[in-house]
Amino acid sequence: MRFSSASSSTSNDCGFSSKEHDPSKEHTRESVKPQSRIKQETKRTTHSVVDLQIQDLTRIQTLHARFNKSKKQKNEKVRKKITSDISLVGAPEVSPGKLIATLESGMTLGSGEYFMDVLVGTPPKHFSLILDTGSDLNWLQCLPCYDCFHQNGMFYDPKTSASFKNITCNDPRCSLISSPDPPVQCESDNQSCPYFYWYGDRSNTTGDFAVETFTVNLATTEGGSSEYKVGNMMFGCGHWNRGLFSGASGLLGLGRGPLSFSSQLQSLYGHSFSYCLVDRNSNTNVSSKLIFGEDKDLLNHTNLNFTSFVNGKENSVETFYYIQIKSILVGGKALDIPEETWNISSDGDGGTIIDSGTTLSYFAEPAYEIIKNKFAEKMKENYPIFRDFPVLDPCFNVSGIEENNIHLPELGIAFVDGTVWNFPAENSFIWLSEDLVCLAILGTPKSTFSIIGNYQQQNFHILYDTKRSRLGFTPTKCADI
Repeated sequence: MRFSSASSSTSNDCGFSSKEHDPSKEHTRESVKPQSRIKQETKRTTHSVVDLQIQDLTRIQTLHARFNKSKKQKNEKVRKKITSDISLVGAPEVSPGKLIATLESGMTLGSGEYFMDVLVGTPPKHFSLILDTGSDLNWLQCLPCYDCFHQNGMFYDPKTSASFKNITCNDPRCSLISSPDPPVQCESDNQSCPYFYWYGDRSNTTGDFAVETFTVNLATTEGGSSEYKVGNMMFGCGHWNRGLFSGASGLLGLGRGPLSFSSQLQSLYGHSFSYCLVDRNSNTNVSSKLIFGEDKDLLNHTNLNFTSFVNGKENSVETFYYIQIKSILVGGKALDIPEETWNISSDGDGGTIIDSGTTLSYFAEPAYEIIKNKFAEKMKENYPIFRDFPVLDPCFNVSGIEENNIHLPELGIAFVDGTVWNFPAENSFIWLSEDLVCLAILGTPKSTFSIIGNYQQQNFHILYDTKRSRLGFTPTKCADI
């Protein structure tokens, strides 16, 4: 994958471009391009990569902050009671089975996330929401917007919807949401339930907790189109919103908690959903897919593997999809990383989550340093290390070498239950220019968790099966789904 913010005849709207081959230039090209020239060529890509890293690091702050806050606020009796009631919300008489939605890449907006078009309200109106498996709360920027970020399209106006209704602060459902600090006292039965959701130092949403009708406008497997109105969907009506949300109208949560879009729609499609993200070299008319419900084609795939979600950790966050790593493989060989490095501590720190909203993958120290050094060790004999790129490390100068002769070691993740997830080299490396390739993995502090991001998930069909508490994955040409 070539990462480039410059346009060319072979570039696409996702911000990646294909490597161009011009035979007439072969004799004039230096066998190894000097560091200074590569440095000049990478200046134009630095801004895009830095922007994505800033978004990722802000997101990691978000996830870790949410983890810390959830340890302080838990009301399991109320949560379990309300969770059992949610399965009845908006249930249709006949379940439609598998439904398919399209996802759009946010790269054209400078985002490494994916967007889904959602219909909200009565009459229904379109809003583009960020897809996020690391979050539960669904929310929209709402009028009156006292402090809102720029979005594409109009803000949601609850006054124009006949199906909007505030949740009052005396409603048991109000306990599911994070309240402002200090909490707002309930002064009347009609007072709306206030919420505050923090996404790190730069991002947050504050407003009223409410219910609304979401129209699930999805394509059926038979090729037709159907609409299902799901009433009483809990969501946040945000009047104060700040952050790096890249023109979206809000966020669509697919986490494990009871507030997420997927949890509230279980009566409609069951306890599983999956997605398949096309690679960023794909034509802009090729969309990624989000599939709700049991996908028999996927379940019958001969290369489908499963690993269990980590459950039962007292201090882990119920929103996140934790998976248990045993070891990391580089070039097919396991690295000497202590197995306890991957465990969730008694305080809930550590562990590994899979996340659709983080772009790159992040491994906690000291694992990251060991992984990075092993990649450098395997490549430095054939490809000089380039150390002047400010974000990714290590990077390698591959100028003068035919593309077919460039051999990049592959990354693998072995899980405790014996499953191995092997990633092709194009999922582990980013091409910043024709002559420079970098490892698409970064590090996080030891105290936080490791994250498998969406860049590594490209061209894998990923299944989230919450009923059987397992993650499925299989290599797939996602453009063909």
